[in-house]
Amino acid sequence: MSVTLPPLPAEPSGADPGARRRRVLGIGLGAGVVLGAASWGAHRWAGSRGPRVLPPLTYRLIDGRRLGPSELGGKAVLVNFWATSCAVCVAEMPDLVSVYDAYRPRGLELVAVAMPYDRPDHVLHFASTRRLPFPVALDPMGEAVTAWGGVEGTPLTWLAGPDGRIRRRWLGRPDFAALRLELDAMLPGPAA
Repeated sequence: MSVTLPPLPAEPSGADPGARRRRVLGIGLGAGVVLGAASWGAHRWAGSRGPRVLPPLTYRLIDGRRLGPSELGGKAVLVNFWATSCAVCVAEMPDLVSVYDAYRPRGLELVAVAMPYDRPDHVLHFASTRRLPFPVALDPMGEAVTAWGGVEGTPLTWLAGPDGRIRRRWLGRPDFAALRLELDAMLPGPAA
């Protein structure tokens, strides 16, 4: 399938050279397909969008439980916004499982938040057939998306330290080697 987008307007002289790239990274097509996020390596902090601390949010999990600030306090928290229709999201799930399995004993919690447009039965089927070991949340009203400042594309992953401060944001597939190094420095115990 080929899609043609209208050209972006020219940047005014003296404009931030990264502004155009950040805008292009934010352009999405359909249900969660992000143009170029993975291929351009958009794994760095992309501007000042979003919170600076872990939002005081209670996630509604697919098994009926709720996961809130009292359960997440004092832990490093990885929040991944994803969709079952997002090829990059699906492809990165084994890496998220590996990180979760390696760092959970050291104090990591991971919450995979399905996008509001994702059908709950699709999310439940995906999580159960792939035996995802971490909490998977539904966000049908977009409360988590709003609390995190909006989601301009999937996957979008945030890392908060045990102190609740946001340490990193990845639009597209995270750099898992860099993530592991950061978790090794942040969490007690031997390197994973």
